[in-house]
Amino acid sequence: MYMHPLLIQHIHALVPLTREEEEQITVAFHQKKLKRRQFLVQEGDASRFLSFVTSGCLRSYFTNDNGQEYIIQFAIEGWWLNDNESFLFDTPSTFNIEALEDTVLLQIDKPALELLFKNIPQLERFFRILYQRSFIMLQKRVIAAMSQTAEQRYLDFSARYPEIVHRVPQYQLAAYLGMTAEFLSKIRHGIAAKKS
Repeated sequence: MYMHPLLIQHIHALVPLTREEEEQITVAFHQKKLKRRQFLVQEGDASRFLSFVTSGCLRSYFTNDNGQEYIIQFAIEGWWLNDNESFLFDTPSTFNIEALEDTVLLQIDKPALELLFKNIPQLERFFRILYQRSFIMLQKRVIAAMSQTAEQRYLDFSARYPEIVHRVPQYQLAAYLGMTAEFLSKIRHGIAAKKS
């Protein structure tokens, strides 16, 4: 049986699993492939699956009434992505989730996940830790948006996620950081000038 090594390794980093539990998890997830620019979820649809990225890169975003995009999250290998409210409460999704590269995901629906929680208490602990960490990162992002300069936000993001900076278009990185692409370009040129 193919054991989805990245997923199992990811879970093992936070909680121990037996071989039997690994097999139960592997059977419960199915693989989904997306081509670049293909949507995983579109605004208004229900987000029916929790997705784990095994390869590729995606973005989660919403668009305001003027057509301006606001990027909520990027996701690369080893990251989880979905619209949590839609997934948990079966409501229409607020976000669009789009592949920025050809992407491979492992997905699980809510009934299968609940069954795993029942059979593998350690998995429920894993997701509790995961959501706690996500909440802390969200708090840090809000604080940064309120207290840091645009340059500080860019430098902080670049230090934390250098692999994302080099994989996503500059205008999308700017949208995530809350600035225009032109302003981000000025920041990058200014940083490069300081280094030379």
